[in-house]
Amino acid sequence: MRDKITTADEAIALIRDRDVVSCSGFVGIGTPEALIAALERRFVQTATPRDLGLVFAAAPGDGQERGLNRLAHEGLIKRAVGGHWALVPKLAALATANRIEAYNLPLGIISNLYRDAAAHRAGTLSKVGLGTFVDPCHGGGRINDATTEPLVRLMQIDGEEWLFYKAPLINVALIRGTTADPAGNVTMEREALLLDAQAAAMAARNANGLVIVQVERIAAAGSLDPRQVVVPGVLVDCVVLAPPEAHQQTYATAYNAAFSGEVRVPVDRLAPASLDERKLIARRCAFELPLGGVINLGIGVPEVVAAVAAEERVLDHLTLTAEPGVIGGMPQGGLDFGAAVNTQALLHQNQQFDFYDGGGLDLACLGMAEVDRLGNVNVSRFGSRLAGAGGFINISQNARRLVFAGTMTAGGLEMAIDADGRVRITAEGRQRKFVPAVQQVTFSGEQAARRGQPVLYVTERCVFALEPGGLTLTEVAPGIDVERDILAQMDFVPRIGELKTMDARIARPRPMQLLAALLDLQMADRLSYDAERKTLFANFEGLSIRSAEDVNSVRRVFEALCQRIGERVALVVNYDGFKLDEAQADAYFEMVSELQARYYSTAVRYTTSAFMRAKLGAELSARRAAAHVFETHSEAADFAARHSAFRLDA
Repeated sequence: MRDKITTADEAIALIRDRDVVSCSGFVGIGTPEALIAALERRFVQTATPRDLGLVFAAAPGDGQERGLNRLAHEGLIKRAVGGHWALVPKLAALATANRIEAYNLPLGIISNLYRDAAAHRAGTLSKVGLGTFVDPCHGGGRINDATTEPLVRLMQIDGEEWLFYKAPLINVALIRGTTADPAGNVTMEREALLLDAQAAAMAARNANGLVIVQVERIAAAGSLDPRQVVVPGVLVDCVVLAPPEAHQQTYATAYNAAFSGEVRVPVDRLAPASLDERKLIARRCAFELPLGGVINLGIGVPEVVAAVAAEERVLDHLTLTAEPGVIGGMPQGGLDFGAAVNTQALLHQNQQFDFYDGGGLDLACLGMAEVDRLGNVNVSRFGSRLAGAGGFINISQNARRLVFAGTMTAGGLEMAIDADGRVRITAEGRQRKFVPAVQQVTFSGEQAARRGQPVLYVTERCVFALEPGGLTLTEVAPGIDVERDILAQMDFVPRIGELKTMDARIARPRPMQLLAALLDLQMADRLSYDAERKTLFANFEGLSIRSAEDVNSVRRVFEALCQRIGERVALVVNYDGFKLDEAQADAYFEMVSELQARYYSTAVRYTTSAFMRAKLGAELSARRAAAHVFETHSEAADFAARHSAFRLDA
């Protein structure tokens, strides 16, 4: 087997005019800086290769000079298809000036198109993008007038609308890893992400193209653990050993062992962020966090939500994720964005988007730059400034619940928080974010309303909800005047619902006791009271009691509701899938028996678990509490109908 190790210049010399080049990278993570620099150097010196096609999912760039910004030379690039453009402004300037053909497609779609190209499939069929600017009815993702070829088609399948994204033909893949052997086998043990290196390499290899990989070290032949190889040598043509300055782990960090999972760091020792408008918004957003849920946090204000969760000690109750493949831990921000510390797992980027697109996210918290009366959001295009959608469309469209976070106005906004927690706007921002119609639809409020997707828009002074018919004002911060501080700062009049005051805890400097609040909110969602039958229904399906705080939350919520009812109730509880930590069993059953003695006229419980039925029966009997525990809902209903004045419908 031939030795594939070569120099960057020798490898890049193999690229031909009009090749279609894919480039890995998420900001600076996985970005093959040495290869990109060599491509620029060759073009500047020889004016070749020319008229390249360029495909990238997330913007491999730093917002200034590095990454794909190096390739913004007239004649080098003819067409660019990218998911995120904000960090490649020099390339974006060519696109908005009509100097190259250019497309902005959802990051997750491009990520999946690598696999389609590798398998020689026609493309990706998806609902992602319907009603947004990538929908052919609204431009098909084309950035300028020079771009004419349609890459997206609207199709009808069984009466439903779908978008078909055409797979590109990729001739060259520029990727990055940590270690390679002379045969081209590549591992990624010091990389913060895996990204789509494997899929992109496979796409180029199966097109009889060229795969060049940049690494930071070379291993002896046969010495790599095959289970650690991410890109096998059969896919690789050239291996380039990069100098350290061209192979930083991120653009902000040369190397952090926590980013590659070598060590875990104590996130509870992080200094709390100061209480400004960003933290105020993040604290309100934090009250939407689903304990036990899977969450994606976007850039900007949503990044502060992770800091609030850490400060409030609730990170252990959440699974935070990031679109390039991070599962668990605490995502990072700035030029470290995409990396995370204390992760549970790391997926390939295309696998992460499979999970996202299929509804795997319980909540997404994302930024917002423009919002209109229909609840549409724009984060992708502002006049000549091209930011791009990134993963925003995939994430916002498919999360089960969605929270947008941002200030009411931008550019010079200043606010103060009085000692009593009242919010004052001391200087209004110059740019309004709530406009009659967004310039570009990155999130379709109409589509979300049609799907029944719950959506909130959280600012430092108020909260809006998406309802049929558009945006509705639902909450106002203490001290905020609705007319002066909200309506006068909008270019349209929203619907006004039954206004509530935003939780006062978000404006106080001390911790909010968020964990207890979230436990109580989610426990309350499991209870429903039928006043006509004087029956309290509790759905404990899938509930886990793991700590003393969990036990106390059950007690608090049941006591509060029963005291409001003011008389004894008949209780019916579903214990299917219920999990009880053995260390909390005594405290839990003592609490249950106390509640039963004080508030219930009768109590019926059911579960399909024989173990849990035996456990419930034994523990309640030992405490001289009536233990009517059944296997099925219907058995519980029959008993209830025979032994009490209420009837439980099947």
